[in-house]
Amino acid sequence: MVTFSHHDRSTSTNVWSAQGRDDLPLLPSALPLGPGNRVLLVAAHPDDETLGAGGLIRQALAAGSDVHVLMCSSGEASHPDSPTRTPEDLAKLRQQELAAALGVLTVDTPAGTLSWDFLGLPDGKLRTAREQISDAVEQHISAQIGLIVSTYRHDGHADHEVLGEIAAELAATHEVALLEFPLWYWHWADPGTDQRWRHWHRLPLHPDDQATKQAAAAEHRSQVAPLSEKAGDERLLGADFVAHFELPYEVFRYTPAGMKDSGAATSVFDALYRRHRDPWNYVDSPYEQRKRLITMASLQRQHYGSVLELGCSIGIATAELAHRSGQLIGVDASPAALEQARKNTADSDHVTLVQATVPQDWPELPPASHDLVVISEIGYYLAADELHQLLQLIAQVLRPGGELLLCHWLHQVEGWSLTGTEVHEIAQDLGWPTLVEHRERDFRLEIYQRPDTESDVP
Repeated sequence: MVTFSHHDRSTSTNVWSAQGRDDLPLLPSALPLGPGNRVLLVAAHPDDETLGAGGLIRQALAAGSDVHVLMCSSGEASHPDSPTRTPEDLAKLRQQELAAALGVLTVDTPAGTLSWDFLGLPDGKLRTAREQISDAVEQHISAQIGLIVSTYRHDGHADHEVLGEIAAELAATHEVALLEFPLWYWHWADPGTDQRWRHWHRLPLHPDDQATKQAAAAEHRSQVAPLSEKAGDERLLGADFVAHFELPYEVFRYTPAGMKDSGAATSVFDALYRRHRDPWNYVDSPYEQRKRLITMASLQRQHYGSVLELGCSIGIATAELAHRSGQLIGVDASPAALEQARKNTADSDHVTLVQATVPQDWPELPPASHDLVVISEIGYYLAADELHQLLQLIAQVLRPGGELLLCHWLHQVEGWSLTGTEVHEIAQDLGWPTLVEHRERDFRLEIYQRPDTESDVP
């Protein structure tokens, strides 16, 4: 989990622009906006909706979409040390500010209607109310929602992240398009080393919409100005932070309708493994048997001190890797798959199995602690930005000279955005030497070696 404070110096808009944020690709013009296509925006605190998606709200309304803002908390914990305002005072104030801001956003947008309601959940503790939020979002999706908009699921703020996770899960389940807007990510992230944002999209704003959005943001006075001159009432959102939301565009992470990413992995694959103990026929398939033989023959060492296998499934390959490792950690998103993996590796005391969805649930591993990382047949279940993040995490845990093995099916994987070829092309962005390259009609296998020098590691 990222740790930061709003008092920290913000990564400036100039730094982001120099890295290319101004040139991100445009959002597809085929977004489901217009009469009959309702938009649901799920936000944690009043001002999230305006800063992150005020321009989108205006464009949706102008296109004829009805927009509903589901506000989960009233933001009453924004000034915990205020000597002039109680949490109850702040809740009422911020609800009034939201109404004023949304009123500004509706000026000259007569086609669609804008509505909102509060769930009244505790600010800063939304993860404890996950089921309640999920139920509320589910109810709105059933009412002909064509687009869900939420805070980014890796924004660094716990409230923002749980809403993004819920939105991602339900958008995948109902095959609804999803837009996630970063807020604090712009504040703490380093655009030179964190590559996720390079896969996102811009929504250009007309100058009138840009000006109206800034006027709406100014209505959130409790956040953009001091409550009073007393200590504890200081301005929460500094000018450097707010500058990220005064640009002639907004940035969104876009998941098209019908497409899934890691946010759906646990539910999708656990259901699959509970229906079929071996859905890909790992045990008996000649293809799987031959692929494992080639994989094991491609490894550059007979023995590895420490191995990390991501996507270990029911543990068939894990059992073979165990014979060539001193310690092995197998990770999978599906608890049902891991139940079988434990049986298939029961005679290997040095194997540890972990239920986690990567990259977001990355296990706590010491830096430079592994000799081999294996990613087989799971790269296309991640979106491109998630795969970039995963590769960065792998770079941190591999020892100098350690190996990264990738092996993927080369045919289309229905419902997921990446192909096996694209997975390997993204991995080449690491710039690491290739030790093994094997391609045939059905799959591609490559082994990359982490450079020996720290300066060569991203």
